[in-house]
Amino acid sequence: MGRFGKLHVRHGKGARGSGPRERMVPLINGVGRTLRWFIEDVRGQFDDDHTRPGAPLFPSERKNTDGSSRRAGDDALRDGLKNAAEAHLPGCGKKLTPHVLRHFYASRPYANGLDRLAIQEVLGHSWIATTMRSVHVQQTRVEDAWVTGMERAAKPLEGLVR
Repeated sequence: MGRFGKLHVRHGKGARGSGPRERMVPLINGVGRTLRWFIEDVRGQFDDDHTRPGAPLFPSERKNTDGSSRRAGDDALRDGLKNAAEAHLPGCGKKLTPHVLRHFYASRPYANGLDRLAIQEVLGHSWIATTMRSVHVQQTRVEDAWVTGMERAAKPLEGLVR
């Protein structure tokens, strides 16, 4: 679906008491290639049929009663991120959490000019105010916007000044 493809998130982050929310997330920034590698070279090594409809992307070692793989739980993903951060980013193990990654994802595209409504949709928020609480604006945002605006205003005048 779409120019880059989309990932159907069936068990996404939910709001207080509302449970997980489904959404479609575009595979931007080369995520599609990474996802394809994971599915073909890593996920296929689990003993579950990864081509089965509804098979979890991140399977657990625990099985359902029918023998199929369960979805990896939040704790397993959180612990895996912590272990990877400690191994590859010394000093960041306790600071890097899935929630911090969501805030980073919300902030980085916003700083690069991505529309707030697009960020809201990808994060699965119902309200733009929730999205904007996740966005951390850089200290130089006002100055950067000023420079960009002045450059845009000067563009039509190019060639008039000698």
